Amino acid sequence: MRLILVRHGEADPNRSGLDSARQLTERGHRQAELTAQYIAEQFKPDLFVVSPYIRAQQTLSYIQAKFDDVPTQVYQDITPDDPAAPAVQWLAKLTEETVVVVCHMNIIAYIAALLTEDSPEPFDLAEARVYEHPAIMIGLSQEQSRFVPHVE
Repeated sequence: MRLILVRHGEADPNRSGLDSARQLTERGHRQAELTAQYIAEQFKPDLFVVSPYIRAQQTLSYIQAKFDDVPTQVYQDITPDDPAAPAVQWLAKLTEETVVVVCHMNIIAYIAALLTEDSPEPFDLAEARVYEHPAIMIGLSQEQSRFVPHVE
């Protein structure tokens, strides 16, 4: 099994007071496009999982454009301040071979840390990290690769 964790691209500052409504900047759109290209060149996802927040959904839209037939699940509990352990437990129930998850700091760093039993390490904007494991479970994953889009 393979899990590809992706942090959303750069987003506008929180001016409205609604963190969930923040949208990608122009730079964030370019970052998302590069990450989508990387994923399309390397993998064939079976499922997309995304946060309900706009910036995560906008980031995923670039990946979805490369894979017309892949289903998407919006998972309500992978927003920035959600705890990681319930998310890992939810992901462990999935049966798809390659799953792409698009969400946020801080939860994404804590999901990765639980999967590998390492210390949490921040993700760059629109960074993708690939984890391989016999099953999604705490401590069973090994990080295989990373991709960080470089946009000026």
